[in-house]
Amino acid sequence: MKILLLGKNGQVGWELQRSLAPLGELVALDRHSSPADGGCGDLTRPDALHETVHRLRPDVIVNAAAHTAVDRAESEPALARTVNTEAPGALADAARQVDAMLVHYSTDYVFDGSGHLPWREDAPSAPLSVYGMTKRDGEDLVRASGARHLILRTSWVYAARGGNFARTMLRLAQERERLTVIDDQWGAPTGAELIADVTAHAIRHTMHDPACAGTYHLAADGETSWNGYARFVLDTARALKPDLAIKAHEVAPVPTSAYPTPARRPLNSRLDTQHLRQTFGLALPSWQVGVRRMLAEIL
Repeated sequence: MKILLLGKNGQVGWELQRSLAPLGELVALDRHSSPADGGCGDLTRPDALHETVHRLRPDVIVNAAAHTAVDRAESEPALARTVNTEAPGALADAARQVDAMLVHYSTDYVFDGSGHLPWREDAPSAPLSVYGMTKRDGEDLVRASGARHLILRTSWVYAARGGNFARTMLRLAQERERLTVIDDQWGAPTGAELIADVTAHAIRHTMHDPACAGTYHLAADGETSWNGYARFVLDTARALKPDLAIKAHEVAPVPTSAYPTPARRPLNSRLDTQHLRQTFGLALPSWQVGVRRMLAEIL
């Protein structure tokens, strides 16, 4: 099996290089890749991506690249649309032509965040932001292409590599005695490592049983607010490294309105993962398990 991976150096892409390697030949590209590396991996060039797929003729394409700067997308909608909508559409079109399967990642931001129940895959989309709209439109193009595909919606993604919410909280907690963190947005922190491992499992399963293709929600088990996430990070850090100089003695809850941003965020990012778990025979670990493991790695 030949696999083309795009976005190899992102949080999920980096873990995918590990999880996909046992499945077959892996060609991993990023936006700086050249023909000498295997082809174009720049999602701002949909036509070049199309050509790369035709030249490599992979069995599977995994698109782990996206325009994920949610607030910046509000001021650069054309770029966000090229990367999040047009590029996935071009990849899906090329995948259909070479009979490849496309794996594409999407987001809880395709929903409006209303209510308190976890979102099912068939719930109506109603994005609140340019980022959410471009991701939703990208999904639609993938589905309409006729290509075999897996669309994996996830949320609150983190990784030990690079910056993340936990690192920010640890830094601020060593500088301040009181933190204020939003408590009315709910979801499940989901590790890039988990996403990559589930992706590899789903690819192998779907290649043997094409009826499993479709849209799935992928997130760690359980739920919390950003405030609860922050408190867990600090409590776990104290337990793992008692000599860590944490000054913060309070993590005060505040509403989303306390931190105005250019893009609106959904308050309810809970994702119902039952379809994924039943189809692929998976048990998803609690969000605390992954965050604790990540903290043990970075501290």
